[in-house]
Order: sequence, then C-alpha cells, then structure tokens
Amino acid sequence: MPGITIRLATEADIPACAEIYRHHVQHGTGTFEMYGPDDAEMQRRYGDVRSRGLPWLVALDVHAMVRGFAYANWFRPRDAYRFAVEDSIYVAAAFRRSGIGRILLEALVDASITAGARQMVAVIGDAANTGSIGLHRFCGFEEIGRMRSVGRKFDRWLDVVLMQRALGPGDTTAPA
Repeated sequence: MPGITIRLATEADIPACAEIYRHHVQHGTGTFEMYGPDDAEMQRRYGDVRSRGLPWLVALDVHAMVRGFAYANWFRPRDAYRFAVEDSIYVAAAFRRSGIGRILLEALVDASITAGARQMVAVIGDAANTGSIGLHRFCGFEEIGRMRSVGRKFDRWLDVVLMQRALGPGDTTAPA
C-alpha cells in the first residue's frame, strides 16, 4: 500500500496500539477479551514480546501515525513450544480492508523467521471473520482445525479457526 511504512514498534507507539486494540475489544470478535487493556497493560505486553526477541511491528501512514500493529508471541509458554509463534494483527477501524493487514502479516512472517521461529499459528476468533481467514490463506496459512463454541461475546457463541504455516525451513531441519 503506498504511503505505509512498517517498522519495529517503540514504547512511544504503544498508546496508539492500545487505542486500536481497545476498539477491537469493544466492537469486534477478533479478540475474546471483554475489557480493553489500559496503556500500562499494553506496555507490559509489548515488553513481554520484545524480551523474548520477538517482533512487534507498527504500520505508519505518511503522517507517521500508527494505523495498525502486529506481533508474534510464543504460541504456548512451555519451552518445547519456543519455535512456534502465534500472530496478532490489528488495524485501525478506518483503515480496515486497505491492505495494511497483509503488509503487516508479510513483514511479521519475515521478522519471525529472523527471530528463529519455525511455525506460525493463527488463532482466529470468530469463524465468521472471513477477512482474517482470507488474509492468512493468501499469506500461505492452511486451516488446521476449528474449535466450536469456545468463546462467548456479544451474547453469542463463537468458534475459533486455527491456521498454520511453516516459517523458513519449518520442521525439515533442527533449529540452530
């Protein structure tokens, strides 16, 4: 997308990320959180991701305003999962379906490979989220399963779609 720059986030970007995320919490089913975290909690999450050497990226417009963010974090906290990451991507409401999500996901895949990850998992809240499912499919993810009615938000049951793609050599070689 012309005019969009992707870079590693800094602590100064996190309040804008928190604002974008809170909108998704309040109005969407892409996250199953019920209450939007404050800036301090988002700073803690950012620090957690970065302390693991994993990427947290922001998409900036021509005015250097944060219009979206993406990060990879451990899929699960156990050591055996250390080469598998879960992606999270959120785009400001006014910029959804503009291509920013694709640019962020492609950059996140590359940055996660650089960080040593071998698998990326997408845990897509709400099986009706065809935009996220289509984005992940476009970027090489395959659906690996669905969990029925594991979330409840906005007075309805929500399914979760699991998608996965190998990063770099995937499981064809042992990690360094």
